[in-house]
Amino acid sequence: MYFKYPVPFAAQLVQITHRPGILRMDTHQILVARNVSMRELANQMSRDRPTKSPPRILSRAPTVDSIVELGCNRGANLKALNALDPTFKLTAYEINATAAKIAGDLDIAEVHCGSILELDPAKAETSDLAFTKGVLIHIAPEDLGRAYAALHVLSRRYVMVCEYYNPTPVMVPYRGANERLYKRDFAGELMERFNLTLVDYGFVYHRDSHFPQDDLTWFLMEKR
Repeated sequence: MYFKYPVPFAAQLVQITHRPGILRMDTHQILVARNVSMRELANQMSRDRPTKSPPRILSRAPTVDSIVELGCNRGANLKALNALDPTFKLTAYEINATAAKIAGDLDIAEVHCGSILELDPAKAETSDLAFTKGVLIHIAPEDLGRAYAALHVLSRRYVMVCEYYNPTPVMVPYRGANERLYKRDFAGELMERFNLTLVDYGFVYHRDSHFPQDDLTWFLMEKR
């Protein structure tokens, strides 16, 4: 997927993720996460100084060792996760063959080229955390059930979505076209459908001076 703001969720993962005792980045890893401000990097890398950013997402899911992204595009989030902890076992799915090859060539994740709507549960390997960022908003309402099912079946314990939120479903014109972008309560529908528990949530504002995003809301949920 391509987004309005150049700073990927990669930067957000470094900003809102804090795992004491794990974050030790060398020069190469810092370059990989180059979209992150140096002040925030230094803050996150310190085990002794508390972070100004609230410990969110991965700190609320401390047992996560494997992660799968549905709709990884060229792998920006995969690079951020690998920079945070190279021991993460990363898997991803991407429908665009060109983007999938670029992500696969990073050699940090097992990248599958294909649609998440055609996922075969019998052949899918589960991960501790399954997530999307800016993917569900582009899926037609009649296909959302299959996307939700893919997230659920790929998750061993946690599900996270970072999408545009609206309490009721609404279609938004996208690049001059209709039926290409939707806002709705994706997390609420996931929780109701699969009896998930809400662990945490947050909003990422486009005026954030360090990590601007396109007014996205993220939700971390856990299987009961």
